[in-house]
Amino acid sequence: MTVAPTHHDRDSASTAASRKVSGRRGLSRPAAFAAIAAIFVLFMAASSAPSPLYVVYQHQWGFSATTLTTVFAVYVVGMIGALLVLGALSDHIGRRPVLISAIALEAVAMALFIAAGDVSLLLVARFVQGIATGAAMTTLGATLVDLNPPHAPHRAGVITGAAPTFGLGLGALGCGFLVQYGPHPTRLVYVLLLAGLVLAGLLIAALPETSALRPGAARSLQPRLGVAPRLRADLIAMVPILVASWALGGLYLALGPSVAAGLFGLSSHVIGGLVVTLLCVPASITAFALRGWPTERTLALGAALLVAGTAVGLTGVEAESVTAAALGTALAGVGFGAAGLASFGTLARIAEPAERGELFAVAFVISYLAFSIPAVLAGFATTDVGLHKTAVVYSSAVIAFGALALIAQRVRTARAR
Repeated sequence: MTVAPTHHDRDSASTAASRKVSGRRGLSRPAAFAAIAAIFVLFMAASSAPSPLYVVYQHQWGFSATTLTTVFAVYVVGMIGALLVLGALSDHIGRRPVLISAIALEAVAMALFIAAGDVSLLLVARFVQGIATGAAMTTLGATLVDLNPPHAPHRAGVITGAAPTFGLGLGALGCGFLVQYGPHPTRLVYVLLLAGLVLAGLLIAALPETSALRPGAARSLQPRLGVAPRLRADLIAMVPILVASWALGGLYLALGPSVAAGLFGLSSHVIGGLVVTLLCVPASITAFALRGWPTERTLALGAALLVAGTAVGLTGVEAESVTAAALGTALAGVGFGAAGLASFGTLARIAEPAERGELFAVAFVISYLAFSIPAVLAGFATTDVGLHKTAVVYSSAVIAFGALALIAQRVRTARAR
């Protein structure tokens, strides 16, 4: 009787093959895992760093909320384009070449931010940064799974769920402090991030290759989204919660500081960064704290808290209560973290090694479409109907998708049983 290989057997075989292909020594696997997690946080911190600066750019260059969201949109266009074209490339040529290229391109983006003196160069910088981030994210996620220690099978899923939100919060809050209290507010943060990218490049140079080389690299560059048939039902069931959580995140990163200043009169740049941090830090803590929970339970909690937290935040907007708005943001952040942990943890568990890059690309495309399109529409709506009405409609949509996520998970659980 022939026994099919288990996931662990296939992972071990893939790792052994990749070591043979690489033919070099580098960082130990635990050190490499920690380095990849840190680089993941660095990329996400860089992606949110401009958020507290949007208000500064608006003041200096005199552009509207529509232009502001256009700057946000070109970043996501670059990211989604990279996800579609480059999402599966590391499954063919290895993780290290893709990561080195992404870091180099991110460094170019930081240099463009430093040189930016008007909106046109800012748009170019954000577009280049979007490409670099899209190329890095799926590869970083797949590398974490490759390096995941056998004694802690959920660790890669925890990091993949926690690193994006922690990095987003860290970048926004750190930039807020630098803008408020540091010199050269529109340049210093990018200089520091550029130094971090140089260190990241050195770490990747010492990283052992974790993925075996496979033919078909050129074919993988054709823009397409594909998921193995056996994985589609699980992915479809996660779409509502991905949309609810990332749409909420997009609102906070694109317009959060503007909402704090426009609706609550909180004009401090630190407060602008804190708005994003109030959502993202609870998300990161939650992803770590709930790492041992069953996926179904974590997804249900995430959806419920996204609904409850957004509703409390909406009450704060209606009542002009900063306390209620902050409490709602923190509750929604817990839901955001639980959603990220359970959804990406599930993807890491169910995918074969050769499927991870492509599957993560699809999941990130869904997430960032939800992250960007509603936020861009909100920016246009803000110009026409104002921040208050836009916030009410946007929050109501997030609540609706959160409720749909609860229904989808109940149906998925029932079918599994």
